Amino acid sequence: MTAIGADINRSKMDMANLIIDKGNTFTKIAVIEENEVIYEWKGEEFTATMADELCSRFRPSKAIISSTRADARQCESLLRGRVAKVLCLDGTTPLPIGVDYNRATLGSDRIAAAVGAVKKYGAEHQMLIIDAGTALTFDFVSNGVLRGGNISAGVDMRFEALQRGTASLPLCSPKVLEGEAPQLGHSTEEAIRNGVMESVFYEVKGYISDFERKNENILIIFIGGDAEYFVNRIKNAIFAGRNMMYSGLNEILEYNATLEQI
Repeated sequence: MTAIGADINRSKMDMANLIIDKGNTFTKIAVIEENEVIYEWKGEEFTATMADELCSRFRPSKAIISSTRADARQCESLLRGRVAKVLCLDGTTPLPIGVDYNRATLGSDRIAAAVGAVKKYGAEHQMLIIDAGTALTFDFVSNGVLRGGNISAGVDMRFEALQRGTASLPLCSPKVLEGEAPQLGHSTEEAIRNGVMESVFYEVKGYISDFERKNENILIIFIGGDAEYFVNRIKNAIFAGRNMMYSGLNEILEYNATLEQI
């Protein structure tokens, strides 16, 4: 984690927030100061050594942990004694938005995305948030309330399922979609790649068309590591990147600090 040792000009100390987002595949870390991301890291695991280096360098006053795994409390234990206030996001955490969904089953990544979208674009907007990651999720937000959503298999999961569930099909990799894809493949690898990528594309386009038809002036927001595969083919959408997730988690952290919940 050598990037932590890089020189950073900072005018204030003890004003930073530490954001830890543990997804199904990677751990993402951000340090936010005055609503600006001043440091970002992505890797596999968060360790005690990393906690020491981060806290020594940035001296965060508060931290939030979001995890889609079952290890949030383990991560929390690494920060206790190093950061004054630590919040683990779960189904009971107070939120600055409404949620019309069973909170006990709602992933913290989806919560963070919804909060980040409302923070960035305003509660007055209707938004369809499409998170293209390990899973492909669709969440609808209107009037500052997460109204519900759906979960589907992500790009890599579809490739892996074809390889695992058959005797002879190879494991293929995705590619960025540019323009119109050929209707049919001319080899097994082409057929798999084309079939998987086009199935996701048509699924996404179907959701967008349906929500645009039912909700005037809706914002279509893409996040997630696999969003890059569709940026050239999905028109009139916002590709928000990781900062919206970080902003959402930071907003939840500050909201709970105001309520004195941490």
